[in-house]
Amino acid sequence: MISIEQIRPEHTWQLRRDILYPGMMKHEMEMEEDADGIHFGLFTENKLAGVVSLFQNGTSFQFRKLAVDASFQHKGLGTLLVNYITQYAEENSGTLTWCNARVDAVAFYLKLGFAQTGRFFTKKGIDYEVMEKPITPVSNHTK
Repeated sequence: MISIEQIRPEHTWQLRRDILYPGMMKHEMEMEEDADGIHFGLFTENKLAGVVSLFQNGTSFQFRKLAVDASFQHKGLGTLLVNYITQYAEENSGTLTWCNARVDAVAFYLKLGFAQTGRFFTKKGIDYEVMEKPITPVSNHTK
């Protein structure tokens, strides 16, 4: 059984560290912005298997620090998390979801309907591209 629930920011840190920044210390995973975000955990087999943090700015929703436990990768859990937060954004009047995708994850986001923007940057030795996906308002689904 799989469930996705809102969790406290500090509950995301272990997976953030293990998957995204294995050479860093767990306490370094805290982001200043964590207090302003909504954090989600995906649970399977009573284990926290995936995390993502979502930040709203008007009708734009940025997600950050998407991480799935290595033993659960390539089973569709990352897709479930991205679809979940996209629906959350849609239900909260969002018009756009976006992320700073690691360049080696661009293909994953393309499969989920995100578009490449051509805006690249490097941070802490990791190359990123901004990727975006417009949200169709709920009211337009019935037309």
